[in-house]
Amino acid sequence: MTSYQNLISAHLAEHLATVQALSSATPLIESLGQKIIDCLKAGNKVLFFGNGGSAADAQHLAAELVVRFRKNRRALPSMALTTDTSILTACGNDFGFEEVYARQVEALAQPGDVAIGISTSGQSPNVIKGLQAAKARQCFTIAFTAEAGGPCAELADLAFRAPSPVTARAQECHLLVGHILCDMVEAWLTQEN
Repeated sequence: MTSYQNLISAHLAEHLATVQALSSATPLIESLGQKIIDCLKAGNKVLFFGNGGSAADAQHLAAELVVRFRKNRRALPSMALTTDTSILTACGNDFGFEEVYARQVEALAQPGDVAIGISTSGQSPNVIKGLQAAKARQCFTIAFTAEAGGPCAELADLAFRAPSPVTARAQECHLLVGHILCDMVEAWLTQEN
């Protein structure tokens, strides 16, 4: 029987080292949270989008804001642009997959909204176009990427570059930071009430 203990230990060690490196991002994470809080305080919404695992993260984090993270509180306006198969397939068919997020941003985003594009490579054409459309709609733009950042990080108003080039480690950091942001939002709501 093959033992996978070394493989498991390597994953755990790499994960722990990556998460430990997040400590240096504390001021950036606080800035991201404050931008989201300011957006929600003004009555605006948060839009999330990405592909594959990043699409799942977009849906996960939007649900945390709409439903709850830790506390029962009022629902907060947030949506993942990854969920409507009719819109995604119609746009992909008629305009190309690169336009699936830009088209929705054009339809749904308002000035003052926050648009969060998630792309570990930072090079996903549809995420780049979504961020560009959000800037054109006067949204505050945030990119979640891996270490290299790519065009998404360069384009966004603020970028969280997970401290790893490894997709799995970056995605783990994206979800951890997303949960921290949700906790910050709920801490703000607790102070407001």
